[in-house]
Parts: sequence; structure tokens; C-alpha cells
Amino acid sequence: MKSDTSTSAVPLKGLGGPLRSSEPARALPAVTPAVHLLEEASDLLVVHLDFPAALETCERAWQSLTEEPSSGTVLEVKCSLCVVGIQALAEMNRWREVLPWVLQYYQVPEKLPPRVLELCILLYSKMREPGAVLDVAAAWLQDPDNQGLPEYGSLAELHLLRVLLPSGRLSEAEELAAGSSAIGKEQRVEVLQAIQAARQRQCVQETLNSQEPQKLSQEGSFSRKLLSLLMLLRRLWGSAASHLLSQPFRKGLLAALILCLLVLRFDPAAPSSLPFLYQLAQLFRRIQKATLSRLYPLALRD
Repeated sequence: MKSDTSTSAVPLKGLGGPLRSSEPARALPAVTPAVHLLEEASDLLVVHLDFPAALETCERAWQSLTEEPSSGTVLEVKCSLCVVGIQALAEMNRWREVLPWVLQYYQVPEKLPPRVLELCILLYSKMREPGAVLDVAAAWLQDPDNQGLPEYGSLAELHLLRVLLPSGRLSEAEELAAGSSAIGKEQRVEVLQAIQAARQRQCVQETLNSQEPQKLSQEGSFSRKLLSLLMLLRRLWGSAASHLLSQPFRKGLLAALILCLLVLRFDPAAPSSLPFLYQLAQLFRRIQKATLSRLYPLALRD
């Protein structure tokens, strides 16, 4: 991952930084071919930044160790080769291949060296995919042979904070924190507080998720009621308009006006009645026009 140097630096932070070309040879003089290849891979990684060549050199070194008898020196060389190979894969943005690449050499998760497991947890946690290493870390922590190692407590705490909590496995995290004697008292208190805080955040999120459908349902119900009200008003307006423009209504209105003139003895010839008559004529003209427009809409448009 040339574009993200911080990602590659983070996993190696807990392991003392990248390997130097002088480190393997200083501690491991007995396995000369593998040590030489390890030096070469380290130089390709750190000095030349040739990550594909560094990975290929690590694989060749592993092949040279297949016939070597198992010993502390061989195990240390294998672990160092894994550190260099993981770093090379991360630099090439092939971090998803890290776990399969490591397991092809160690076969089972329980046999992973503590440094390699720590590096995998940090890398996948940094890339926000802690679930990928969940089963591997759990299997390693449950192995009785690993529980006596001095690195067990720190790896258990790292697994809690970087894998279980981000994955939402709160019950498993609480069980591991309470049942592991390798975790110190102060670390256990801090872990339990982190679990409690994560549980509270989870409850708040579940509450918000449950309220969201109810809110959407209420909004949908209000929209349906508003639409029904608008349709009812439209029907009422159409019915009122049809009633106003009907022939019996116009006849009734004309009869009421004539009756009003007779009762009030209104004089149409008086000058003061001209505005009233003009407005009355305009009203009848609009009613007639509206009626014709409903009966013959195309004819009036032409």
C-alpha cells in the first residue's frame, strides 16, 4: 500500500518496527540459507521498497526451511519471514491475503507465533475488518498451550478491544474479560468499562432503529389522511359547482330576484338602480359562459 504508509507502519509498531538487514543474521547464524534470504527480503522491503520481490524472497526462504528440523532458531526465522511478508502484502494493498498467506505455512491458527497474531489483529483492525481475524484469534486464545505464554494477556486484551468490541460481540468480550486470569486487575476494569460503554451505545442504536419505522409509519399515515381530505374537498367543490351551474338553480335565482324586486318595489328606471342592474347582468353573463364552457368546451375554444 504505497499510498497509505500509515497503515503499514501501524501493525509493526507493536513489534519494534520494520526488520533491519542486520537483525536476523545477528541472532540466527545456524540457518545460513534462510537467514541470508531473510536479510535479502528485509533489504528489499525497507531499503529498496521492492515489495513484490520481498514477498517472493520470503516464500523462497520458507521453502528452504521445510526440510530443516524444528528448533527455536527455525521458529524465529519463520516468524521473522512472516513479519516481512505481511508488511510487503500490506504495502501492495493486498492486506486481505495476509491471513490466508500466513495460515498456508502454519496450517492451524493455534500454531501462530504471538507476534504474527498481534500483527494480523492490528492490520485487520486498522482496515476496519476485525471480523476477518475473529475465528483465528479466538482459536489461538482457547488453546491450552498458548494460555501459558507471557504474551497471552496482552493478546487477549488486544482481541477484546480491537476485534470483539468493534464486531459487537459484547457477551463474548465480557466472558473473556471476566474469565481470563492473564488479564490484570486494572486492565480488566478498563476492559469492562469499555464493554459497558459499547453496550450503552448498542442500546441507543437499537432504540433509534426501532423508532425509525414507527416514525415513517406515522408520516405515511399523515400523508394518506391529507390526501383523503384533499380528495374530499375536491369532490365537494365539484358537487357545489355542478349545483350552482344547474338549470333549476339558475331558474330559482332568477325567481328570487324578481320576487325581491316586487317586494321592495324596485324601480329599474331610476338612475340609482343602474349599477345594480349592470352587476346583475354581469353575473348572469358569467353563469351563462360557465355553463356553455362545461357543455361545449371545444366549441368555445375554437
